[in-house]
Amino acid sequence: MDQFEKHIWNNKAVFDDHRADREKIWANIASQLNEERPKVIPLWKSPMLRIAASILILLGISGAIGFNFFANTTTENQFVSQELQDIDMHYQGLVSYQVQLVQNNSQLSDADKEEFLSFMVELDAEYEQLKLEMQNNLDNEQVLEAIVANYRKRIELIENLLQQLNESKIKEDDYGYTL
Repeated sequence: MDQFEKHIWNNKAVFDDHRADREKIWANIASQLNEERPKVIPLWKSPMLRIAASILILLGISGAIGFNFFANTTTENQFVSQELQDIDMHYQGLVSYQVQLVQNNSQLSDADKEEFLSFMVELDAEYEQLKLEMQNNLDNEQVLEAIVANYRKRIELIENLLQQLNESKIKEDDYGYTL
């Protein structure tokens, strides 16, 4: 124990001399209670506040119901649009890479490239029309399948063209042995 604690223990009787006068404390509290205070009307008892609160509750409930109704319809559209974005991201990269291969190919004439790119423009227009049908919420499953088929058709056209070019290149590069 430190010195302060020892002092308190040794002089414990000195500290017990003074006791609180409970009568005096309660008399002071009672006199303060008897003083007139302004009359306070609880806010929740006001008729105008009750009407305003009722209107707010009704608006909140109707808003929540409306939000749930519209959220259910947009959830399906969000799923479809997410699926469309995934499809676009996958196939768009493939198609653009292969179109670039065709454009950079030196074996094709400019007329052949233009003819090929016109097919691609037609498929692009068909794709845009399919996207519009998707937004009109026509049978989404069939529209998605048609979009995938459109991308596959583009890739197939490009692969066929590149395969024909490679076959002609192999025939040209076929060297025979000369003796």
